[in-house]
Amino acid sequence: MPALWKLLIWIVIGGAAGWLTGVIVKGKGYGCLGNVVVGIIGSVVGGWLFQVIPGVRPLPGLICSLITAVIGAVVLIAVLRLLTE
Repeated sequence: MPALWKLLIWIVIGGAAGWLTGVIVKGKGYGCLGNVVVGIIGSVVGGWLFQVIPGVRPLPGLICSLITAVIGAVVLIAVLRLLTE
């Protein structure tokens, strides 16, 4: 798969994960760019969490990547809220 397609998939999954996180955490998204940023950072956080927790591994596939990104983004937002409030 060419690198451009991989980048586009990252952006789409990041946007969807950011939007879902916004809906879960605050009832609406963070705007188009905010959703992508939150989702991409969330995917990194979620991937790291799944590697750190013993016996838990993320499954392959787009849906599982989206779920991992949403879990990571929710954790990210929760930690940021704890630090700023």
